[in-house]
Amino acid sequence: MKEIDIKKEWIEEANHKSEEMGKLNNSITYGKGNISGFLGEIITLHSLSEGEICNTYDFDILYGDKKLDVKTKRTGVVPKDYYDCSVASYNTKQKCSHYIFTRILNDLTKGWVLGWMSKKDYFNKARLLKKGEQDGNNGFIVKADCYNLPINKLHPIEILK
Repeated sequence: MKEIDIKKEWIEEANHKSEEMGKLNNSITYGKGNISGFLGEIITLHSLSEGEICNTYDFDILYGDKKLDVKTKRTGVVPKDYYDCSVASYNTKQKCSHYIFTRILNDLTKGWVLGWMSKKDYFNKARLLKKGEQDGNNGFIVKADCYNLPINKLHPIEILK
């Protein structure tokens, strides 16, 4: 897990992109997570040696021949390695090759690139939770069907090649 101090210009960039985009269909946060989502992409790009933000429906970053979809959650605390990463079940058809998971502190001062996993491996290892179910690990009531996997099962961003 890599901690990153978020720069003011990154927040401005994320805010601008969020205003341009508006609310996404099926948004669990009704568009309130857009800034955090864009910051997740920005900190991921800064953690990689190269790459390009593409913002297509299917993936967010093109990194060599890999199509990376960045999944971001907001948080009020430093993430623990047993916390879960999630992919909503309506996103399983996206044509990405890998998922990158990030967390952004609610006050937007820090972010974490938690790790990555190939799409195929993720769905082989993740557990399916249905909307309204309680996540047994943390008591959270799931807002949409999703596939969850603990952070400690991800690969460190430093070894993505």
